[in-house]
Amino acid sequence: MNPTPALASLALTLLLCALGSSIANVGLPALAQAFAAPFGQVQWVVLAYLLAITCLIVSAGRLGDLLGRRRVLLAGVALFSLASALCAVAPSLGILIGARALQGVGAALMMALTLAMVGDTVGKARTGSAMGLLGTLSAIGTALGPTLGGVLIDGFGWRGLFVPCAALGLLTLALGYRYLPADPPRTAPSGFDPFGTLLLALALGAYALAMTLGRGSLGLLNALLLLAAALGAALFLWVEARVAAPLVHLPLLRAPLMSTSLLLNVLVAMVMMATLVVGPFYLTDALGLAPASVGLVMSVGPLMAAFSGVPAGKLVDRWGALAVLRLGLFTLALGALALGWLAPWLGVVGYLVALAILTPGYQLFLAANNTAVMQDVPTAQRGVVSGLLNLARNLGLLSGASLMGTVYALTAQHGGAGQGLQWTFTGATVLLGLGLALAWRLRR
Repeated sequence: MNPTPALASLALTLLLCALGSSIANVGLPALAQAFAAPFGQVQWVVLAYLLAITCLIVSAGRLGDLLGRRRVLLAGVALFSLASALCAVAPSLGILIGARALQGVGAALMMALTLAMVGDTVGKARTGSAMGLLGTLSAIGTALGPTLGGVLIDGFGWRGLFVPCAALGLLTLALGYRYLPADPPRTAPSGFDPFGTLLLALALGAYALAMTLGRGSLGLLNALLLLAAALGAALFLWVEARVAAPLVHLPLLRAPLMSTSLLLNVLVAMVMMATLVVGPFYLTDALGLAPASVGLVMSVGPLMAAFSGVPAGKLVDRWGALAVLRLGLFTLALGALALGWLAPWLGVVGYLVALAILTPGYQLFLAANNTAVMQDVPTAQRGVVSGLLNLARNLGLLSGASLMGTVYALTAQHGGAGQGLQWTFTGATVLLGLGLALAWRLRR
């Protein structure tokens, strides 16, 4: 079987997930005006999607392992497409938020099982290249969302935002149905862990809300949510150690490669999110750029990620996952250091040079980290492991938006935007240096 069409359908699936996330952000002002609603209500159009993915992505991977990854992935694409159409015709803000949550459920199924199906589609020797292609399409979806969203709002209003997701979803569904390899026959039924699934979803939902509500300030509500998340996580681990068919096998998490990989995913996602949260404030406050110029500078990162994903994957196949993982972390640390110190010195030029180092480093890390973990995972565990990798990244994005944004706000308040950038990305460099030390100790 030619793996190219199957791999193309998997890549389109990730592009669809990224587009579903990035295209809605640009529409928040139009939604606030259309529904005469404050920002606190309208932001749930974005939060509902992210919360659904975060809470359900590990369970989605487990469902794929139990019921068949192709079957569940295609169900996720169909659900995503249907929810996108519902978003486009939603008569009220409440129904739109509900449809976005449903869209997030579909995206969770898609994201969890796309990485898991790479091993069913290409051989081990090409796993790195496949991961690089997936990273490229995800970056294209992230970069395309704001631009495409702006054009659609101008031409068709906010409802036009969700039509491309529905149409592209139908194309992805047709390609996947035609080309994705069939699920192997299941030999013996395995149990599902409903109580553990519920505990994990509640813990993750509480943590995600604590990181998003209040925009980084630690109020009473945030503290209670963090306490609930910690309690839920502890109960989840207690249950998983005792049930016959756990959602997550705890010995899997204790393996050095797995635990380190998940931690690295969190750290790197925190740093990358800092560029998206801190960057616009610095470019506006310190360099005085107009919004259009800020958007142009910010688009350089996703564009470079789109061009560097496939070469990064090929390097993984040639040099090995662990070697490229360390190279990626070193390049990321160098880029973060440049962003903190070169950008305040050289202005926009320094900022772009730093992005030119940071973004390819991220693609090197992403391709290598995913390959290192997924290459040797037993077939029966691929879905849940893929879900864990995506969950770690999502938690890093949520934590980075809150924590790194808070560091910037506090330091910029006392020393200006330039000093805020320096402190934020000096801290990011320290985090990446810690990650590099952990990766250096890894052995396959």
